[in-house]
Amino acid sequence: MTTTIKKVQKVKKEKEETVVQLRIRVRAYENKILDASVKQIIDTALRYDAKIVGPIPLPTEIKKYTVNRASFVFKNAREQFEIRIHKRVIDILNPNPKTIEALTNLSLPSGVDIDVKMM
Repeated sequence: MTTTIKKVQKVKKEKEETVVQLRIRVRAYENKILDASVKQIIDTALRYDAKIVGPIPLPTEIKKYTVNRASFVFKNAREQFEIRIHKRVIDILNPNPKTIEALTNLSLPSGVDIDVKMM
């Protein structure tokens, strides 16, 4: 009796695990452009009745560079520069073909990098 219940539970779990997920990672140097792009992606996905998880903000990647101000005499005089890369993740659950087509035809501003993965 208990083995049949366990088999039924395994079958139910396997059916639940067949969720197709589209993971979109968006990166940009400016957070305002990034937020506008994310809003445009979400609006496009919601137009085709897709379930959305996110946008989830990821930690900002900061690259720091220190350079000498002068090439020879003043070694202690230095300048520091940094580049901030802001990131967001959007998950779209069970996207239909119309949603994927609309997202591929989407035109986003320059300076926004997008990585799309099917999971």
